[in-house]
Parts: sequence; C-alpha cells; structure tokens
Amino acid sequence: MEICRLLLFFAAISPIFRLIHATSGEDDPIYQACVGHCKETGCVGEKCFQHCNFSSGENPIDGPWYLQEPLYQRWKQWDCLSDCRYHCMIAREEGRQKLGLQPIKYHRKWPFQRVYGIQEPVSVAFSVLNLAIQFHGWVSFFILVNYNLPFSPKKKPYYEYTGLWHIYAILSMNSWIWSAVSHSRDVELTEKLDYSSVVAFIGYSLLVAILRAFNVRDEASRVMIAAPIVAFVTTHILYLNFYQLDYGLNIKVCVAMTMLQFILWVVWAGFTRHPSRWKLWVVVAGGILSTLIKIYDFPPYMGYVDADALWHAMSIPLTYLWWSFVRDDSQFGTTTLTKKAK
Repeated sequence: MEICRLLLFFAAISPIFRLIHATSGEDDPIYQACVGHCKETGCVGEKCFQHCNFSSGENPIDGPWYLQEPLYQRWKQWDCLSDCRYHCMIAREEGRQKLGLQPIKYHRKWPFQRVYGIQEPVSVAFSVLNLAIQFHGWVSFFILVNYNLPFSPKKKPYYEYTGLWHIYAILSMNSWIWSAVSHSRDVELTEKLDYSSVVAFIGYSLLVAILRAFNVRDEASRVMIAAPIVAFVTTHILYLNFYQLDYGLNIKVCVAMTMLQFILWVVWAGFTRHPSRWKLWVVVAGGILSTLIKIYDFPPYMGYVDADALWHAMSIPLTYLWWSFVRDDSQFGTTTLTKKAK
C-alpha cells in the first residue's frame, strides 16, 4: 500500500513539474519573429536552406513558399517550415542561455540538437538497443522452449504460457521500432504510431501479468479476462488516433496500467516460491524508478539526454533481466509439470 500511495503522490504532483519546465516557447515574440522572417526569406540569420528555394526563383502559384514544396519534401516532413522552427529554436535557446534562463518547450517538445538530421539521437540509439535486447531475449526463449526443454505427449511445450510470451515479444519489438522512428522524426503520424504501439504493448503486458499471476490456463477464462482489457486498449488507441491526441490522458493511462501490473508481479512474487522471484523485484523496482524519471520530464542535458532518453537507457538492463526471468519461469513450469506427469 505504501508503494501505491507513493505512486499516487508522484502522479498528483507531476503536473507541477510540467508547469515549472514546460513554458510554451512558440509563444515567445523573438521566436515568432524569427519564424516569420524565415517564412519570407528561407533563412535564419546567415543560414539559408537550399531546398527552400525554387529553381525558377519565383513561386509558381499564390501562397507562401513553404506550402508549395515538392510532394516528396512534404511527405517526409523535412520541409522548410520545420527547418525554420528548428533553427529559430536553437538560436533563441542560445540567447536564453546567455541570459541564464532554463530551456523551454517549443510545440510541446524540448530543444534537442539534431545529429545527421536525427531529432533525438540518444533516444534513437537506446531504442535500437532495446529492440536488440528484446530480440535476443525472444530468440533465447524460443530456443529454450523448442529445443532444450522436453515436449508433452501432444508434441507441445509443457510451459503453458509460451504463446503468450511470443506475442509479448512481437508487440514489444514493434513498440521499440516505432519509438526509434518517432524519435528520429517526430511528426503526427510517427507520434500516433509510437503511442499506439506503446499502449498496445503495455495493455498486453498487463494481460500477461494477470494470467500468469493467477495461473489462468483455461482458454475460455483467458478470453473472458482478455476481452475487457482488449476493449479498453482498443478504445483508447482509437481515441488517440481519430478523436484527440491527448498527451496528458495517454500518460495517465499508460502509467496506471504499468503500475497495476507492477503491483500484480510484486504481490505474486511475495506469495510464490518461485526461485527467480528476486529478478521480478529488481525489474519492478527499476521500472518504478524509470517511470518516475519519465514523469518528471526534465530538459535535455547538453541538448541530447532528457528524461525519456534515461528511461530508454534504464530499460536495457531491465529487459535483459526480464527475459532471464521468463526463461527461468519456463524451466520452472516445465520441471513442475513433468514431475506431475510422472
């Protein structure tokens, strides 16, 4: 209960952190003037963008040049308006830093330094590493249950949660793929795909926690438990994609589902005699700490490392340990069932 109260406390005060750090940079008059000038000239200071200029030197139709770019430029979202906003943001932040002011958000995003066009390079690197760790964990689990552990007389693995963990691995890898894409170039489409993938993964993780903690083996019971969770997760994803991309609501939903499964795993580990229950406690403790860091949402250090990047970094060792627990659980479950079969 103390853990629950602590989590509720941090969830309650997290909006205060956002108010402290998240002043809207796009409302700054100097930033607005810079973007307005860039829209007319295609330049920020002495820096001009080649792809903002048309070969004819004139706009072929009425309207601002940044709405008349080639389709492939707009489709990739590497348009002139994005470059104007980025370089104006960097110039404004340099001016604010000289005045001793803290970084602020522009269009809901912290001012990151691009590297080879990648918007958040550190988060992208950690997302790719998480993807690799998830893939390694899945492959090692697949090899264990299919080649190293005995099969039942029905030619199936004794471990009854094998299929669930395969789906878990696919959803987790999908979420890390879209995380890397979204952090590379954060536009509405990649943002929606990233958020939708994360919600689907967290929702399914909660389902797996319920089924494993309560040892639900009957298929009919699994369907009955899964139905309301799938309905809720699907409704939330549809809401984000087709009604309103509500960032605050999405954070609350994800944190609530994450903490609920943490509680389930901790309680289950406390009552079971599982030989690897300590791994669960380490993963849950690390998961709670990383979630609180992500909620705090501080500005990026040196323009590269923010709370989200640290959360991604902490996920790497926790994911490795988590798949180690899954492998141990499959061995423990197989050993128990084979003894009963004899």
